Amino acid sequence: MPLVSARRLLSSAIACAAIAGFSAALASGFDLPATRTDLSDADAKRVAAVTRPTTDFSKAEQYEAMQAGAATSIDPVTAKSFSHISASIPFEEEQDFKLGNALFKKLWVSAPSSTQASDGLGPLFNARSCMSCHVNDGRGKPPEGGASATSMFLRLSRAAATPDEQRAIAHADIVNFPDPVYGHQLQDLAVPGLASEGKMTISYAEEPVVLSGGETVSLRRPSYAVNNPAYGPLDAATTISPRVAPAMIGLGLIEAIPEADILAHADPDDTDGDGISGKAAIVRDHRSGKIALGRFGWKAQNATVRDQSADAFSNDIGISTPDRPDAHGDCTAAEKTCLEMPTGVQKRLGNEEAPGPILDLVTFYSANLAVPARRKASFPETLKGKQVFYESGCISCHVPKFVTRRDSLDKAQSFQLIWPYSDFLLHDMGDGLADGQQVGLAGGREWRTPPLWGIGLTQTVSGHSFFLHDGRARNLTEAILWHGGEAQKARDAFASLPKDDRQALITFLESL
Repeated sequence: MPLVSARRLLSSAIACAAIAGFSAALASGFDLPATRTDLSDADAKRVAAVTRPTTDFSKAEQYEAMQAGAATSIDPVTAKSFSHISASIPFEEEQDFKLGNALFKKLWVSAPSSTQASDGLGPLFNARSCMSCHVNDGRGKPPEGGASATSMFLRLSRAAATPDEQRAIAHADIVNFPDPVYGHQLQDLAVPGLASEGKMTISYAEEPVVLSGGETVSLRRPSYAVNNPAYGPLDAATTISPRVAPAMIGLGLIEAIPEADILAHADPDDTDGDGISGKAAIVRDHRSGKIALGRFGWKAQNATVRDQSADAFSNDIGISTPDRPDAHGDCTAAEKTCLEMPTGVQKRLGNEEAPGPILDLVTFYSANLAVPARRKASFPETLKGKQVFYESGCISCHVPKFVTRRDSLDKAQSFQLIWPYSDFLLHDMGDGLADGQQVGLAGGREWRTPPLWGIGLTQTVSGHSFFLHDGRARNLTEAILWHGGEAQKARDAFASLPKDDRQALITFLESL
């Protein structure tokens, strides 16, 4: 069990239970579209037909290897496979992508500095650049065998404690409440002259699991703590939740999936009785303040790629943007020395450390990183694994395909058949993966279904094979065996398979 006190978990559970009915009732009243408005009747029928899960596993489906449609990258597989530009981007937009890439890699420095367009780091921070967390635009990992935790950090928050706070969450006015001293995120780095907040420590306990046929797999159960907190102990109500940086591919296409098509898979009350009760994350767009469908982040707390980018600038690097204008980042009122540190705001350059054009370019880059083409999609062993994956019930949450909006603002992402293998909804994943942390309508046992495209290239791109929100799983088999809650039935189906069928399923995942 993670090193979050039983009292904190109980407090979070009580608060989540208290707002559950309140939240569900309000969520149903939010103004989100129930049907697509971008399609003719003929197109709607085509989309329904092409996105229906297959029952024929004798051959690959048409266009299946091009899992991001026309945006799919067919470049050779290398460590840079997640860093290619979307294949459908017009030539005149390539410059914006390259500029965004440069800004994504940019190392920010503390203020004041002679490099005035690059200062403003922190004062408290976790990384100096976006690329520090998303190496090769890939997946982060725990700090195995070393001191660096750059691509993994601890989220800090407490649940709603009063009726007004419960109402604020239910109305999507806020997703949760920060630690009164340490804020929303433990910052393990700081600019010169300022103490960092503390260090994340991790310990693991090995737990054996016996599979069909007698094979034994050892799962490692992590425990987390904050070592040497510089500004006193965390609040008793604060929960800590580890998060690794997700891969950056296909984000613009995910944003282009119609809300109605994601909501069509939601069944919060499990009315069909299949044990799967995915629910939508209801949030507010950072820029407009309007109600939107959350689809980015481990608990789907952000609605758009821009929201996700602005959030990372603020919390991870301590850089202000038009959407998150506080130049002191995650510093709290209790951290007075932090608030007294100089910022990198240069009035001649704008009111923020990263003015609008910088956020625009980083967002464009992040939205247009290509998804690599499938490998061996038509091979017999892959097709066998695909059938096992489908028949084990995995597609109840890992929905294979969607067709993006025909009227997408970015024409390169318009009306594409894509294969992300996710429903982008929140699901109860059981006690084993619970972090006890409420994020908006997501409770302490709930996580957004992560997309699976590109998962088979994790070792190639990121140099490791750690999976799940905290990287506890050392391979795909362990990741599956950690599934619980709504995924328990599918997990048990996998565990009971003959060894050859289990391997076939892994082979299928490795082809994505």
